[in-house]
Amino acid sequence: MPKRSTRSEDQSSKAAAITADDTRAKLLRAAGEVFAEVGYRAATVRRISARAGTNIALVNYYFGDKLGLYTEVLRQAVRVTQLEAIRDALGQNAPPEEILRQVIRARLHSACGADRSDLAFRIMAHEQAQPTPAMSPIINEVIRPIYNRLCEIIGGILGLAANDEKTRLCTHSVMGQIIFYLAARPGLSHLWPELKMTPGQLDRIADHIADFSLAYLREFASRRTRSTAKHAKKRRR
Repeated sequence: MPKRSTRSEDQSSKAAAITADDTRAKLLRAAGEVFAEVGYRAATVRRISARAGTNIALVNYYFGDKLGLYTEVLRQAVRVTQLEAIRDALGQNAPPEEILRQVIRARLHSACGADRSDLAFRIMAHEQAQPTPAMSPIINEVIRPIYNRLCEIIGGILGLAANDEKTRLCTHSVMGQIIFYLAARPGLSHLWPELKMTPGQLDRIADHIADFSLAYLREFASRRTRSTAKHAKKRRR
């Protein structure tokens, strides 16, 4: 008969699991700080381990190598940008224009609101400046589904396929207006001192971006409809 584990053995196993989770969390926390400070290329496993107070070999044990550790840190950095609010907006049963308006608001608040993680922002800034292989799986896992759904929403307003070039251009234009307030924030604080990125201000900015974008999307869809009708009329003659 197989030997039954004793209570003390079970407790020891649980304690070991807790210790392992704690060590892994320490490494992730320390790595996030170091990657935010110097980026992936300048960071070293030795520096991260020293910051975490762990043995240098544990990085390989838990994550395989420095890239594996960085990939997990990057994944967490993307997740803390309140993607759930964006997914909820994209998944609601509402007209496409209202969905787009809610997505813009959710993304702007996640990028510029008081709950924004400066650590995650600095990690992503380093990644944008010096891209690494870690970004590819993150895009496929987290970002691509949101991007594809947003293209579907905007394509629906335009009357075009989600993968149409015009749909993609319009999607990028909407995203670019949001990113502007994130990337240009230091300069805007001098040009527009009253801009404090309060929840109320962010709501008004989101409404402006939505109104500005929807005005063009509606006009394009209207022109396309008129053009299609005109060509159809000519063919009937």
